[in-house]
Amino acid sequence: MKINDLIINYIEYRQSLGEKFRTNSNYLKAFSRAVGLQKEVKAVSSEEISCFLYGVGPVTSAWFAKYTALAGFYQYAVSRGFLDRSPMPMDMPKRPPAFLPYIYTRNELKLLFDSALTYQKNRSHIQPYMIRMLLLILYSTGLRLNEALSLTMKNINLSELIIKVEQTKFYKSRLVPFSSQLAKEIEAYLKWRKKQEFPQDPAAPFFYGRDDKSLNSATVEDVFLRIRKKAGIQRTDNARYQPRLHDLRHTFAVHRLMSWYQENANVQQLLPTLSVYMGHTYLSATSVYLTMTKDLLQEAGRRFENYARRNNNG
Repeated sequence: MKINDLIINYIEYRQSLGEKFRTNSNYLKAFSRAVGLQKEVKAVSSEEISCFLYGVGPVTSAWFAKYTALAGFYQYAVSRGFLDRSPMPMDMPKRPPAFLPYIYTRNELKLLFDSALTYQKNRSHIQPYMIRMLLLILYSTGLRLNEALSLTMKNINLSELIIKVEQTKFYKSRLVPFSSQLAKEIEAYLKWRKKQEFPQDPAAPFFYGRDDKSLNSATVEDVFLRIRKKAGIQRTDNARYQPRLHDLRHTFAVHRLMSWYQENANVQQLLPTLSVYMGHTYLSATSVYLTMTKDLLQEAGRRFENYARRNNNG
């Protein structure tokens, strides 16, 4: 059987189980193109697989993501009788250092929001005010970028202070409450949006791009890079990556946790609530976003000191 045909069968099989399977699907299709769409499954060698895995440049986390995608595919191929054994290479490279998300300070957030209005050197179809609203929502609610860009007019309920996020990463919908402060920003944005004569029907994209479609995620990522540089925000910790747009979601989670500590709330009891709010199925997925910053350590330390003092006094 041709490698491309079997890969398509495998992708359809995984999606029939209720998985979106987007990232693995993209890796598998890229692998099919790399070895030749019409190549027989049995003719693909371990050397060709290794060549695809390593690519050019240093080993990154992408190596392991590609390996996982291919390992699943070849397990499927063996189980269906297309191969006697998997040709996946057995030797694994050393994992790169753990990725460290960037947690923006509140001053840096203000710089980002302000720079969103002034980053453009030449006017384009992308409205700076719209980009600023997008950044505000991403930070204030912790939404994923694709979730925010998929919002339509009917998903925003100003009277109830709720955003309805539909068909998320795990095919689930959820309600995301937001603050009255964000509501004022959204209300002003809606008035501006109407003034721009963007479509007002319920199904219209909340963040309007070209051709009656929502803003494109790749375009937004590129815009954010320019905004970050305009704001003068960069890492000084020798980490591999500069601050990203997705780090707003990490920042949301850390700032929320800090606020709970400062309010002397029961953090352990509230963590599952944060997990649901962020659209996670398991609490372990939320823990990825809780980077231990200096401020968070101080708040945790203060909480422990108070706890220890009460026990000693007792």
